[in-house]
Amino acid sequence: MEKDFVFLATGDIGMNRENPSSIFDGVRDTLNKGDLVFGQLEPCLASVGTPACQSRLPMRGDPKGAGAIREAGYDVISFATNHCMDWGREAFFQTIDVLKKEELRVIGAGKDISEARKPAIVEINGTKIGFLGYNTILPQDYYATKDRPGCAPMRGLTVYEPIEHDQPGTPCRIHTFPHRDDLKQLLEDIRMLRKQVDIVALSIHWGIHFIPAVLADYQRDVAHAAIDAGADVILGHHTHILKPIEVYKGKVIFYSLANFALDPPQAFAENLDQQDQHQEMMKLNKDWKNSKKKMPEDSYKTILARMTVRGGAIQKVEYLPVLLDDDSNPHLVKQEDTAFLEIVRYMEEITENQEISTRFTVDGDAVVIETAEQKQ
Repeated sequence: MEKDFVFLATGDIGMNRENPSSIFDGVRDTLNKGDLVFGQLEPCLASVGTPACQSRLPMRGDPKGAGAIREAGYDVISFATNHCMDWGREAFFQTIDVLKKEELRVIGAGKDISEARKPAIVEINGTKIGFLGYNTILPQDYYATKDRPGCAPMRGLTVYEPIEHDQPGTPCRIHTFPHRDDLKQLLEDIRMLRKQVDIVALSIHWGIHFIPAVLADYQRDVAHAAIDAGADVILGHHTHILKPIEVYKGKVIFYSLANFALDPPQAFAENLDQQDQHQEMMKLNKDWKNSKKKMPEDSYKTILARMTVRGGAIQKVEYLPVLLDDDSNPHLVKQEDTAFLEIVRYMEEITENQEISTRFTVDGDAVVIETAEQKQ
């Protein structure tokens, strides 16, 4: 009889502090209890390189952060991030090297597009889980090609439609669409991987950062197409705040797992708060300006996705509410804590806001996601 095992997934991680391991002190025990742990690496982990001219916030942490990530319990890391080429090719390759030296499986990035699209396959208790990683948030030339390193792209295209075409200056309606060729390649990768594994986990760096609840049109298009092609769970990140959870054909879509163990942007750039571009970004979240912290209050609420696997399939999906302290260190919160209910209500509100009918049930210190097929 096959034994159940636990698959955990988090959002963005990345440290730029004297002791990188310290960021995991509040969650290390829980992560290490997972049989398989996935995370998204936001910054480079390197000691070399020069900031790329197209990077708005070059993010780089100490290479010893790779050891801290491994020690925390992670097994698979996506490096398909909008910061992967922030410090040039040297830093890009050093990051991948230090991760691999810690025996971490790296997805979503590589020396060329073929390597960036290559899956990681992990076998536990006779069940094979395959991971693929892609990125929509792409500064110029950050995505891999046949002869260029970078991350695997899943680009989005934007069209601004004037609501009143004869009234200059009036608001526009925003439409986004998946890049046709990128989506075709993504779906081909899923179908090929589906033949080799029992479970396909798709990681995507995407979405509208800092604006509460709102999803871009292309996200639903890509997510639904990916599940139709054979994906079993979608692990989204990048937005630095939580986004809705959707159930489509019995499969769970985490549109954003938010920050998990990520130092604030001020840790990666001096005098960031005085920079014009940062001031503009702060306007995206109406509460940021009034926050006494380095990020908007929304950015301190997060979750840890927990999946129970049995018989070659995901049988149960839930999340554990997590609160980041003022120094961005994650801490699990229990049902009796005030923050627990705040996070649960926040997830319900943003999901309902986007007209998604997912049902959640509190079960002890976890929140179970009802995966029975629902009318969408």
